[in-house]
Amino acid sequence: MFRNLVNSVSRSVPSFGRRCISRTSQVFAKDDSQPPPSEENKPEEPTTVCVDKDEGITIIGINRPKQRNAINAATAQLICNAFTEFENDDSSPVAVLHGLGGSFCSGYDLEELGSGENVSTELLMSPEGSVGPTRRHIKKPVVCGINGFCVANGLELALMCDLRVMEDSAILGFFNRRFGVPIIDGASVRLPTLIGMSRALDLILTGRQVNAKEALEMGLANRIVASGTALGQAMNLAQSIAKFPQGALNHDRNSLYSAVYDAQSFNQSIQNEIMYTSSEMLEELKEGVKKFNEGHGRSGKTAGIKEKSMADWEKSEVELEKQSKK
Repeated sequence: MFRNLVNSVSRSVPSFGRRCISRTSQVFAKDDSQPPPSEENKPEEPTTVCVDKDEGITIIGINRPKQRNAINAATAQLICNAFTEFENDDSSPVAVLHGLGGSFCSGYDLEELGSGENVSTELLMSPEGSVGPTRRHIKKPVVCGINGFCVANGLELALMCDLRVMEDSAILGFFNRRFGVPIIDGASVRLPTLIGMSRALDLILTGRQVNAKEALEMGLANRIVASGTALGQAMNLAQSIAKFPQGALNHDRNSLYSAVYDAQSFNQSIQNEIMYTSSEMLEELKEGVKKFNEGHGRSGKTAGIKEKSMADWEKSEVELEKQSKK
């Protein structure tokens, strides 16, 4: 029983946060008994993007809390790299994007631009985006956990994701309107598709702030959760998506995006829907029919669709229980 208690407590600490926490503590911990590090042995700077996996879910965390997670060029590149790795990782069907330290993202780090003389066309012409791969269609589903401030280009980064889980105390808005910073990370394309042109114009032209209740009502947020739970609830949502057969899921997702952004007519949308069908998806369909005939997933139930992974110690205890019953 004691071993079960210890293991249950250890599992309650999110494994996907341990690497970032330990790495930061190594940098900032003070030890007066040790001499100051030499140039060769200086501790590495804390990473501004934390990437980890938990039960197949890729977790990408923005880690510049002193800047309210405002993103500079180096951090934007790290976010792009993290999403590229996620897209190429066949073992990870869904990603979660979040911000550490109390805010999701306050946009591009204008302090990096100094007096404004450093502003260049590179920021506008980047094939990826100024704060991440916001000009890219991510190949697999992404869930966004929003806490604190999610404003300016940070809101555009959230709009890049498929679904948004928003804490009840979080704030959205195009605060960049105050400084003459244009929308350059896809919001003028994605936002009217999500909430309609009239509401999109309201938010973009006024730069006003939007609370969680209004964001949910207009379709800008998909879930409202309690303060401090955005990451955990986003993980729950990601896991509920990851348990389904991914071939059919991504077929439907791609068809939807194509119908919204690519197709010029209804007929073309229908043809695209057919075109996205693959032989792998048909194999999944056969397996799904077999599971249905065995009794899985009936009456709208989603439990038991995917076998849950177990820790080695749990597997050992299950085997011991089986042996004791014989």
